[in-house]
Amino acid sequence: MDNQQCVGTSLISEPPAPRRSRRVLRRVLVAALAGGFLAGGVLVLLPEEPQRRPGPVRSPAAGPQAAPQARQEALTAVTYGVPAALPGLTALIGREEQRVRERPKDARAWAVLGSAYVERGRRAGDAADFPKAERALRTSLEVRGGRNTEALDGLTALALARRDFPAAKSYGEQALKAAPKRWSAYPPLIDAYTGLGDYKKARAALDTLMGLRTGPDERPAVRARAAAVYRDRGWREDAVAQLTDAAAAARAPAEQAAWLAGVGQLAWERGDLPDALRHFEAALRLDPDQRTAAVGRARTLAAQGRTAQALTAYRAVVAHRPDPEDLLELGELYESLDQPRPAEEQYARLREAVRRSVAGGVDEELLIGRFEADHGDPWEAVERLREEWRRQPGTEVADALGWALHRTGEDQEALTYATAATDESKGGGVRSALYAFHRGVIEAELERYGPARRYLEEALRINPYFSPLRVPVAREALQALGDESEEPPPSE
Repeated sequence: MDNQQCVGTSLISEPPAPRRSRRVLRRVLVAALAGGFLAGGVLVLLPEEPQRRPGPVRSPAAGPQAAPQARQEALTAVTYGVPAALPGLTALIGREEQRVRERPKDARAWAVLGSAYVERGRRAGDAADFPKAERALRTSLEVRGGRNTEALDGLTALALARRDFPAAKSYGEQALKAAPKRWSAYPPLIDAYTGLGDYKKARAALDTLMGLRTGPDERPAVRARAAAVYRDRGWREDAVAQLTDAAAAARAPAEQAAWLAGVGQLAWERGDLPDALRHFEAALRLDPDQRTAAVGRARTLAAQGRTAQALTAYRAVVAHRPDPEDLLELGELYESLDQPRPAEEQYARLREAVRRSVAGGVDEELLIGRFEADHGDPWEAVERLREEWRRQPGTEVADALGWALHRTGEDQEALTYATAATDESKGGGVRSALYAFHRGVIEAELERYGPARRYLEEALRINPYFSPLRVPVAREALQALGDESEEPPPSE
């Protein structure tokens, strides 16, 4: 994620000369910052237990039976590896805390408790739950080693929530080895392989997962996992189809809300604002705690020009335990509205949120690197992101490192990483307007004007609303580059 400050934009007003110098293009293109709006969620798989299958989708319970019912639904969600409602998770945690006090040698209770902490921390954006989750899960392993797949699943989910993909791979492969026929062992491994840039293994794991026999309760989660892989490969229509089917087959409101929010995110990424808003609002009606849907709705309102509503929606999202990336988006919106003081207030809150997140064990090097590249020390950004690339070389890191190198003037090396983020043959199959924008700017700085024009056009073609700060820069840069290219865009 990104901690970001304001960078001014210097644009030329007169038509550019046929041959442009690097200095002119730098003035046009070195404008606004880079950051990430992709919010894609990680499917968290939690311990298995022979348990009652969930019933049809229904509204959260009310009345005297609300807490037991919500707790039971949370346990069922934990069992089947699907999103759970926050009230139910809190009730489940209370019950399991009482159980481990009464039965400190109950390995399964410790595993359920730890896994519920992971899911609550992930859903609420509160990394303070993660150390408690780790203690509970490791206690479960100490009490019962061997084939303790519940604890290994929980540790895999915890590592993914912390963006520690090497640890997630290690725990996930241990869990798979202990029980190779379990479908729930594969989705977290797919996430781990993707975070490590091992797309071949990620696709192989998905193929195995899709070939396993799964029941109707598990199938929506499998479809959602397939959608994430298809998105990363640039197969948007397939991703939408899988998530739409998952939402239709969901058995609980929080689960359905998560998949609808995913459909909304895919609609946002292709610039379909009405469809994105419709899905985000449908998700929030089912589950008001759906953070992805809440911030997606705010982002979409801003893109529609409904600024007052967007600001209100963003403020509601960041009012309690704000996620750093949400604060970044709100800060950038203020910046695009020429309101530097409230923008800086959000960036200050972002720094504090990052500190809390890091204290909970989350790897925030990607976010810090992005922030430093545009609003702090770009050389520090390069140093941080080089280390992150050595540890877990995924597409997000490639894009961020390439941009940081550009900010330090190392454009030739920057192009190597920008290519890795945008070239399907090198793993960068996802169609990202931000990645295309970054590559277009880097190509222009290297006086590769044809590719620069094509990638900047592609950024606006993918999503003409992808950033309130960057879209105007992309348009001005294209104007400076002159006539449109006759060559097809990169995606074609």
